[in-house]
Amino acid sequence: MKTFEGRNTVITGAASGIGRGLALALAARGARLTLADINFAGAQAVADEIGRAGGKASAVRLDVADEAAFSRMLDTLEPLDYLFNNAGYAMLGESRDMPYADWKRLVEVNLLGVLAGSLAAYRRMARQGHGHIVNVASLAGLLGSPLMTAYSMTKSGVVMFSRMLRSEGEELGVKVSVVCPSFIQTGIFEASKYAAVEKDQVVKQIPFPVMPLAPAIERIIAGVERNEAMIVFPFHARFLWRLLRWLPALSAPLERKALRGFRTIRKPG
Repeated sequence: MKTFEGRNTVITGAASGIGRGLALALAARGARLTLADINFAGAQAVADEIGRAGGKASAVRLDVADEAAFSRMLDTLEPLDYLFNNAGYAMLGESRDMPYADWKRLVEVNLLGVLAGSLAAYRRMARQGHGHIVNVASLAGLLGSPLMTAYSMTKSGVVMFSRMLRSEGEELGVKVSVVCPSFIQTGIFEASKYAAVEKDQVVKQIPFPVMPLAPAIERIIAGVERNEAMIVFPFHARFLWRLLRWLPALSAPLERKALRGFRTIRKPG
């Protein structure tokens, strides 16, 4: 398929993890890429790697929470074919251990950053009559986690926003998909913030296998090509999502079990 060949495509959070993986995979499919990240040097390194392989990519420094800067960046592209809102990070720990300032910044990046980019892209795509917005959320946005309350809150907002924007955009030619994976080998644990707990101890308590990055990237791209509304993977993520939609009462004992395990490693404050 030549879905992405010659298409102007923006990826946020492109310096590492899912963003970098998408950049390399879409460059190989012929996309013309704008790689945005607050870490400009990292984004430039990915753009240089793509250029050496014969692809087309440029790097931009962007704080996704800066709505005006996000809009100005999109103004440089005509047409705007794809926007992958991928930038984000996680906080792990109990709510009582997290300062309000940390919650605020997480909302600015994970939720308001997606909102800023999506709205700016949506208006342009509606005018031109085509385009696809892809918002990267998480399984935590569907099921939640008492140890990732702030992260779950932001990602659930991304899920609902994406679903409703998809409905609004359907008759205008604008597609919207939301990506809800379980844990992927992206370096997310190294980039996360931790409250009253050590990273290595938290990682040991993850109840699911961590999916390698390469097949995760292929699953995302396949879902976008099929215009899936919700791209939920791998199998255990889809199974849990469907199970708890039918039997929501099961979520409380699962959450209590996870919380009890976490509190064995929490540092008393």
